[in-house]
Amino acid sequence: MGLTERLARASAGRPRRTFALWGVAVVVAVALIATSLHGLSSNGNVVGNPESTKAKDTIAKAFPGVVASEQQDVIVITSQRYAINGPRFRAFAKRYFAELRATGKVRDVRVVAVSPPSNSALVSVQITSDSGAHAVEQVVQKANGGGLRVGITGYHSTGYDFGKQSQTDLEKGELAFGLPAALVVLVLVFGALVAGLVPVLMAILSIIVALGLVAVISLGFTLSVFIVNMLTGMGLALGIDYSLFVVSRYREERLRGLAKEDAIARAGATASRAVLFSGSTFVVALVGMFIVPTSILRSLALGAILVGIVSVAAALTLLPALLSVAGDGVDKLRVPILGRNLGRTGAGEGRFWQRVVEAVLRRPALSLAVAAAAMLAAASPIFGLHIGANGVSTLPANLPSKQGYDLLQRAFPVQNPEPARIVVVGGDSAVVRHDLARLNRRLAGTGSFGAGTIQTSTGDGVALLTSPVRGDPVGGAAVKAVRDLRANVIPSIFDGSGTKVYVGGVTAENVDYFDAVTSPTPYVLLFVLGLSFILLTVAFRSLVVALVSVLLNLLSVGAAYGLLTLVFLYGDGASLFGFQHTHVIDAWVPLFLFSVLFGLSMDYQVFLMSRIKERYDASGSTHDAVAGGVGSTARIITGAALIIVVVFAGFAAGKLVMFQQMGFGVAVALLLDATIIRSVVLPSMLGLLDKRSWYLPGWLEWLPHVEVERTANPEDAAAV
Repeated sequence: MGLTERLARASAGRPRRTFALWGVAVVVAVALIATSLHGLSSNGNVVGNPESTKAKDTIAKAFPGVVASEQQDVIVITSQRYAINGPRFRAFAKRYFAELRATGKVRDVRVVAVSPPSNSALVSVQITSDSGAHAVEQVVQKANGGGLRVGITGYHSTGYDFGKQSQTDLEKGELAFGLPAALVVLVLVFGALVAGLVPVLMAILSIIVALGLVAVISLGFTLSVFIVNMLTGMGLALGIDYSLFVVSRYREERLRGLAKEDAIARAGATASRAVLFSGSTFVVALVGMFIVPTSILRSLALGAILVGIVSVAAALTLLPALLSVAGDGVDKLRVPILGRNLGRTGAGEGRFWQRVVEAVLRRPALSLAVAAAAMLAAASPIFGLHIGANGVSTLPANLPSKQGYDLLQRAFPVQNPEPARIVVVGGDSAVVRHDLARLNRRLAGTGSFGAGTIQTSTGDGVALLTSPVRGDPVGGAAVKAVRDLRANVIPSIFDGSGTKVYVGGVTAENVDYFDAVTSPTPYVLLFVLGLSFILLTVAFRSLVVALVSVLLNLLSVGAAYGLLTLVFLYGDGASLFGFQHTHVIDAWVPLFLFSVLFGLSMDYQVFLMSRIKERYDASGSTHDAVAGGVGSTARIITGAALIIVVVFAGFAAGKLVMFQQMGFGVAVALLLDATIIRSVVLPSMLGLLDKRSWYLPGWLEWLPHVEVERTANPEDAAAV
């Protein structure tokens, strides 16, 4: 008796104890979420000591009064009624500054620039935290009207608005849309409302417990605010899918005539085992993200890993206990028409897909050529993919920081609150100051930077040039300008001077972040691909099956990248889906998408190939095994894929571009994977390879027999 079967029997045998343990876990998690889930940040940073960090640390020591971490905001005041230097405007400014200080969230308020042509004033404001920006934004919003336009943008206001929008997207997209849509799919798959509600319940409990774990970890580490969105979306997808597999197998075994306890045990020995294998593979694949030294990717990976572990635990323990209490009650509240063939996996959709696969197997070469050509065509735009960051300029127009950014670009286009900071260490102080003055004039003449200010710290031998960046500080133009500054401009001025020159600031931090994401990419790809190949080889004792599976996953990922580029960067269909036409894909999206898709597609690959292998071992015919395996699993795989599609469509329905991109990428890849790949490409490849599909060289015969989802009795294999 295997581990998963023992867990199923133990949990089903003592359901009250199982419910009590999970009840305690949920209560503790809720308490932790309410009291300890804080300190989440909307900003990412690079782990280690990149150039921007060296600049920040050097500035912090030499110029303690400078906000080296760029944590500052600006308020733009434009008047259509009062002259910018007139007494009425000065009276308004005095009264307005007092209101800002009265919030208790502001350390300093001062006018730093005026623009007579636009009749505008630029005010620097030091806000205490992202959460403190809320009260300041309220004061800013109240000041609008009566001939005045007032806007705020910068470090904390943008961070607060990103966090607020992520919460809105979570509520409206993943919970208000994704969850109900997933329930509809479940009811259609199961044909009964109660059976459809069970996986949803498992997913919700898994999300709560995983969030409790995040709350504990957040006490010692700074995590990205987006971990909540990722954890919730993954929790819905994984929690529902894993429960779908187990409940389907339980109903299947009951239909065969097994007693309730035996059906639960059989589901535990088969479907639960597949869930454990798939979930473990998903978790290990996401561990590859920790190779990337950025806090945002590690936070997103951590959220997915935690909810993946909890979802597997719930499917292996809580679900058997629930089935032992509900029994055949899971089939209650049947849906008319759909509920007539409950549990009959070979009926309806199964027969349809079996006919599709049989048609594919009659002409496998043609089917493979047409399907592969379509997937490669979808992948072809990938060569236009560019990574970057979608910052404040891509926020919804109703958010204060976006309104303030637009106002700033009109009135003070080169007075960005997040400037570049060029710090010089060592060298002759007079020569260094002269060189910095040359650099300042050269930068101001490029159009990408504004006129800067120079500071010196004679005691430390450090000099600093603060140069405003034009436009969105994480936009493509600013990033290109800072890269050119580092690679060409600074060397042309300081080479041979004996100094060390570091470029810091928000734009430089993003440049280092992009490099930190792309540099370890080969290692992450090697880790995930190698792991998948090894696990599939062990699971199915076939090098060919493992290699085919990896290639097909790459095909679906490539198609997702291509369509992502086509829609977001080329703009084809962007308005149809309600997406923004952007110039870059967020730097973390492609790599995270790769790992997530490999982890999720492993579910379907394991579920499908284990059924095909069962039938092949029983009949010796690859044709019959493929047709029967696809026919018996297509309904469940299609339903599971649709659940993930609708859940991640909730991401895509939000307003944050990064999650639009991630949600669209996952949804389209899984949709292609569960239809074209699993129903056409894979069957045609196995049909062409025939018995060679199961090739394992003699020197690998020592590999253990890890049969992921196998019926306990051989005579049952043909009936699966």
